[in-house]
Amino acid sequence: MGKITGFLEVDRKDHSNKDPQQRINSWDEFHVGMKEEDIRDQAARCMDCGVPFCHTTFSLASKTSGCPVNNLIPEWNDMVYRGQWQMALQLLLKTNNFPEFTGRVCPAPCEGSCVLSINAPAVTIKHHEYAIIERAFDEGWIRPCPPLERTGKLIAIIGSGPSGLAAADQLNKKGHSVSVYERADRPGGLLMYGIPNMKLDKRKVVERRIDIMRQEGIVFINNTEIGKDVSLKDLQESHDAIILCTGATHPRDLRIPGRTGNGIHFAMEFLHKNTKSLLDSNHLDQKYISARNKNVVVIGGGDTGTDCVATALRHQCKSVTQLEILERPPEVRMEGNPWPEYPNVFILDYGQEESKAVFGRDPRRYRRMTQELILDEQEHVKSLKTVEVRWKSDSKGGIQPEPVPGTEDEIPADLVLLSMGFLGPEQTLLEQNGITTNQRSNVVAEYGKFTTNIEGIFAAGDCRRGQSLVVWAINEGRAVAEVCEEYLSRIVK
Repeated sequence: MGKITGFLEVDRKDHSNKDPQQRINSWDEFHVGMKEEDIRDQAARCMDCGVPFCHTTFSLASKTSGCPVNNLIPEWNDMVYRGQWQMALQLLLKTNNFPEFTGRVCPAPCEGSCVLSINAPAVTIKHHEYAIIERAFDEGWIRPCPPLERTGKLIAIIGSGPSGLAAADQLNKKGHSVSVYERADRPGGLLMYGIPNMKLDKRKVVERRIDIMRQEGIVFINNTEIGKDVSLKDLQESHDAIILCTGATHPRDLRIPGRTGNGIHFAMEFLHKNTKSLLDSNHLDQKYISARNKNVVVIGGGDTGTDCVATALRHQCKSVTQLEILERPPEVRMEGNPWPEYPNVFILDYGQEESKAVFGRDPRRYRRMTQELILDEQEHVKSLKTVEVRWKSDSKGGIQPEPVPGTEDEIPADLVLLSMGFLGPEQTLLEQNGITTNQRSNVVAEYGKFTTNIEGIFAAGDCRRGQSLVVWAINEGRAVAEVCEEYLSRIVK
């Protein structure tokens, strides 16, 4: 504990972002780091608790509390306060392969379970993580470190999202030869095409890490879909083990009248095409879904919905509305959401902050359910019929939305983006090869074992657990690598 009275003397100070009115004119990252003296002051607020809850993950009220990768948070906070940045880096990399990703896109459940947050604002843990790893890159401390020897064992990883990258990194460090198969034209999965560039820069951050992994000997094979371009059986014959890290990319659809009309897209199609066109041609190729001069309606909340709002604003949309079926969260924790549960409180995220700066209002409308997508004579969407809902208990102990009579309205829409989450992994590869799935369509592979019903094939990340956080994907990638390593030590091929 660097400064015993730090939490009493220093108030929380968050890092700043670029001004919303300015940043919407650019696809560059909007993060602005703190000065070193401010970061050290903030690190001094860490109390080095007798029982820290920040770095131990657990589930409360079906939500993650604490850090899923068990970051040694009090330890590296102490090192930051003392100015011992290289030691802070060593501690950080013990548990997290990619802090440059989590330091940008993680919702920071660690801060929600910070002991200080019982009666004061939490320590700025997420920004410290970001500051440590970015300083390490700036100082040249992050360099390729290929293994000195190779074991001769070959591993194929299907999917190059955060779980696949973490598994590849861990197994490569052990000296195994790892090939990562990706159906898109660039590796990174969700990190590359599911998160916009202004939130996670592709060239400066994602490709920076992947280039290091290449130099360390990991092979990335792009534009290759397993089950279509290459069979899983062929991979089994040429590799000692296979790890499925395909993600949960099957989007939840909206089965209402007008759904088949034009101008209605899944959020990930919108985000993927936008980033690809940006990287390929700075949008000059026009191969993206443009929101320019359009009334945009995003159906669904969450991070992906926010990313759609922010992307539409950078296209210079005419208006943007975000429909959320849930209640507006309270401004502060309620009695039913006590510490150390993840705080369910109202947040003006970056996309909503930008919308408020441009249009003078938060784009979200709560407790609204879409009943119909109204089309024009050319079968193109022109508006939505929505209704307010109230949540009522059902006979099974759950709650269901019930329309409130007299609250119907119609919202103009030229572009509708469906951002209602994901139902699980795509099934084609799994069905082709008889890989067992559960009722939620996820691969059956017990956490901690990660073994599928086929020997030598493992599964990790969202394809196993369902839609989740990047930090959980890294957790599972690290864990499945350990299990795979043990398996490789037993087999003789």
